[in-house]
Amino acid sequence: MAQALTFDDLQRRVEQVFARAGLAPHQGASLARVIAAGERDGCKSHGIYRIEGVLRTLKAGKVSGTALPRLLPTDGAIVRVDAAGGFSNAAFDLGLPHLADRARDLGLAALVINDCTHFAALWPEVEALTGQGLAGLVMCPSYATVAPAGGNRPLLGTNPLAFGWPRPGRDPYVFDFATSVAARGEIELHRRAGKSLPEGWAIDADGQPTTDPDAALGGAMLPFGGHKGSAISTMIELLAGVMIGDLTSPEVLDFLGTTTLAPFHGELILALSPEKFAAGRSGDPFARAEQLFEAIQGQGARLPSQRRYAARAKAMAQGVALTPAETAQLDRFLALGLDAVA
Repeated sequence: MAQALTFDDLQRRVEQVFARAGLAPHQGASLARVIAAGERDGCKSHGIYRIEGVLRTLKAGKVSGTALPRLLPTDGAIVRVDAAGGFSNAAFDLGLPHLADRARDLGLAALVINDCTHFAALWPEVEALTGQGLAGLVMCPSYATVAPAGGNRPLLGTNPLAFGWPRPGRDPYVFDFATSVAARGEIELHRRAGKSLPEGWAIDADGQPTTDPDAALGGAMLPFGGHKGSAISTMIELLAGVMIGDLTSPEVLDFLGTTTLAPFHGELILALSPEKFAAGRSGDPFARAEQLFEAIQGQGARLPSQRRYAARAKAMAQGVALTPAETAQLDRFLALGLDAVA
C-alpha cells in the first residue's frame, strides 16, 4: 500500500538521507527541496529517483557536498556565483535575491552560476523568479547524449530550457522542457519498467532508430522538432556553456567519463521585469498577459504546467504518495548512506 507523506515530511526525510551521506546542511536542504517538489508535482523523473545519482556522484568525488558557494564582485546586469564544485541549488539560493534586486532596478539581469553540478528540473528556479514578480528564462547544458539533427553520435546535451511569467494571485505560466525528444531520466524509467520507447526518441550505437531503452542509452537521443530543437540546443551550449566560460556538453562527458553521474557545468538564469519593459506604454503587462492566456484556454487548449499544478494541489491536500518500493529505498539510503550505491 502506498504511503502518503506531507511535503514537509518528505523534504525532511530526503534531507536526512543527504545528511547521512555527508552533505552540509545548506547543500542538503536546497537539494531536498527540489527533489521533494518534483515528487509532489508528479514529476517522477525528477523526484526521489534522482537521489541515487546524487549519492553516486558524491561517492565518485565529482561534486563537493560541503562546498560554500561564493558571490563574486560584479556590477551592471550580471550577478555571478561560484558554486565551488558543489550543487547548483545552493548557489542559486545565494544569488537569487541579488538577481531580483538588479532586475527590478535595471529591467533585465542575469545570474551566472559556474562550476556546479546540476541534476534537477529548471522550473524550481523559474518559479522562484515568478515568485519575485519577474519573468525568467533558465538554461544549462548537460553531457553529450543527443545527436544533432542529421547526426549519428552523441554530441549535444539534453539541454533544458525553462521560462516563467508571473500571474498575480495564480500559478505562474511556466514551461520547462529538454531540447531532446525526452529527458534522459524518462528513458531510464522506461528501462526500469521494461517498457519500449516511443518511435523517434532515440538511435542505437550504429545510428539506427530504436525503441529499446538499453540500446538508446548506449546510442543517442534525438532532438525534438528535428533541426529546430537541434538549433535551440546548440544555442544553449553557446549561451550557458561557451559564453559564461563553463563546460559544453562534450566537455562535461570528457570530465566525468560516464553518464551515470550528475553533470558538472554552469547555468544561466535571466530575470526580466515586465513593469520596467512596459514603462511608458499603455496597458498593464500582467492584465494583457491574462487576456492572452484566457484566449488560449478559450479554444480548449491547456497551458503548460497545469497537470503539474493539479498534482501539487492534490499532494498538498492529501500528501505525497510513495510506493512501498520507494519508501524502502529511502529507508535504505538513510541506513547506508554512500554505501547504498556502487
